[in-house]
Amino acid sequence: VQLQASGGGLVQAGGSLRLSCAASGRTFSSYVMGWFRQAPGKEREFVAAINRSGSIVYYADSVKGRFTISRDNAKSTVYLHMNSLKPEDTFVYYCAADSTGWSPPYYHGMDYWGKGTQVTVSS
Repeated sequence: VQLQASGGGLVQAGGSLRLSCAASGRTFSSYVMGWFRQAPGKEREFVAAINRSGSIVYYADSVKGRFTISRDNAKSTVYLHMNSLKPEDTFVYYCAADSTGWSPPYYHGMDYWGKGTQVTVSS
């Protein structure tokens, strides 16, 4: 599966952004999807995951209540709605796909990765 994230940008603290990740290749609905983020020189951080049907989601504590992950299997796209953004949410955000089943919080990562999209939150 090939993944392409988009929607990043510069936003003021308290603002919102919606990231999208379009998938191509093998059947999108067969993958658990997730979002991760990483700062230069730092370890990758799990953000959110959603199961194959979209009925179950899981969030890192740092984003719970502010971020929402969703998916549209008909469009082969996963989204990350980010509200109440803080400067500490400034990262490169990556979408990922996992074929091995539902097992959050995916600290080990996922099988497939897209190129990241930069999110910068100014204070």
